[in-house]
Amino acid sequence: MKRKLQALLLLLILGGLKLPVEQAATRYLREAKLLSLPLDMGVRDSIGQMGFAASLGGLRSLVASITYLQAYTAWTNVDWAKVDTYFTLTTSLQPRYERYWDEASWHMAYNAASNYRNNPKLNAAVREKLYKDHIQRGVDILKQGLHLLPDSALLWKTLGETYERRVREPKSAADAYMEVYRITQRLHFARLAAYQYAITEDPALWQKAYGLLKDSYDKNQRPPSLINTLKELEEKLKIPAASRIPDPVKKI
Repeated sequence: MKRKLQALLLLLILGGLKLPVEQAATRYLREAKLLSLPLDMGVRDSIGQMGFAASLGGLRSLVASITYLQAYTAWTNVDWAKVDTYFTLTTSLQPRYERYWDEASWHMAYNAASNYRNNPKLNAAVREKLYKDHIQRGVDILKQGLHLLPDSALLWKTLGETYERRVREPKSAADAYMEVYRITQRLHFARLAAYQYAITEDPALWQKAYGLLKDSYDKNQRPPSLINTLKELEEKLKIPAASRIPDPVKKI
């Protein structure tokens, strides 16, 4: 009996010594994106016992594919609450797959929002509220995805487009496009940011827009939209005539 107790005590001591090492290894693997994030209790309840068991058994991507297909079915049935629910499950199961976040946001900010806005069965006030709420839901989904994937050019790009086309917040759109530029170093996105900064009411942002567009201009990237915006900014910022770019040549 004494020897059994000694063996049990030894196991407990070894377990206690091993635990911090395993926790550190798990934390390292998750930070290196080599190990999936743990499922929270809400997801476990939602996907059911079989789904949870399958996800633990290495079939997490398969379970995510099934919830993705369920979201698609809900979309064809125009059931936006279920679309949101199934995409929440899908992104929880595969949080590092950026396209799930991107599509989930698109359904909310574009499809659901427009569907509610154009629904003649609702009064105008309710339509407008649901329209704005679902656009905001799309933005929130993208921000949640970016919390996990801060260097996703796709998600930053979609966030910029959503702020530009749906929320109508030019500074937020520009800041998101600048993140895409930071990640990709493609001048196209610096120009998209500049166009948004240029239409704000803030002179400091006009100056920022001017610098970004002038940089593209000096690198021989000169689409008509850039020339036109630069000329507008020269007027707003009162750039000296000697420092302005040449006027575009008018075609006869």
